[in-house]
Amino acid sequence: MSELVTADRPTAGVLVLTLNRPDKRNALSAALLTELAAQLRAGLDDEATRAVVLTGTDPAFCAGVDLDGIAAGVSFPEDAVRYLQAASVPVIAAVNGAAITGGLELALACDFRIGSERARFADTHARMGVTPGWGMTARLPQAVGQAWARQMSLTGSFVEAETALRIGLLNELVDHGRLLDRAVELARLIAQTKPEASRRIRDLYAVARDHSGQQALATEAQVARETWVIAPA
Repeated sequence: MSELVTADRPTAGVLVLTLNRPDKRNALSAALLTELAAQLRAGLDDEATRAVVLTGTDPAFCAGVDLDGIAAGVSFPEDAVRYLQAASVPVIAAVNGAAITGGLELALACDFRIGSERARFADTHARMGVTPGWGMTARLPQAVGQAWARQMSLTGSFVEAETALRIGLLNELVDHGRLLDRAVELARLIAQTKPEASRRIRDLYAVARDHSGQQALATEAQVARETWVIAPA
């Protein structure tokens, strides 16, 4: 591993994965996505893992797909996003800075999100002239409602942390210095619950989220396949 994604186990049952490409604001290169998928697969296959925290090395959570890679026509693997969307244990996004386009889709693939005052969110697919393919049009309206999702996607404008909290994109807003501690605390509480009961409850929540959103996910993927000129951002 090149440590584009670092893994840590700060307490029993909790795995923390950190996107670690700070000089590029944790932009998603093909190599980073491949490593994230490998770390997720290994972590989720480990029966000791009861909850996962996903975060980024400051100053950003994730700036989206690497623009240099897009310009070079690089193919970006989707496994990491799919692992997050189908994770067998709860995943918490600890949003420490900007989460843009593909980075926002990573955060939306998690069960819920907490953020610091530095968190900010944007969907710039329309500005870049590409169609979302990693769940934006299904998961964003589930989080914030149709009207806010449309505003974000059609304008490409940033939503700051306080607004994100108000509209439901964030569950909690905490001081930047204690963001990871709070995320780990929540993950530890999850890890201390009864595994089978927790799994059944989460599956029941997934019925409402995924069954109602499954057609939206499938339609988005189909439209993206038909219209992408470049890889998704």
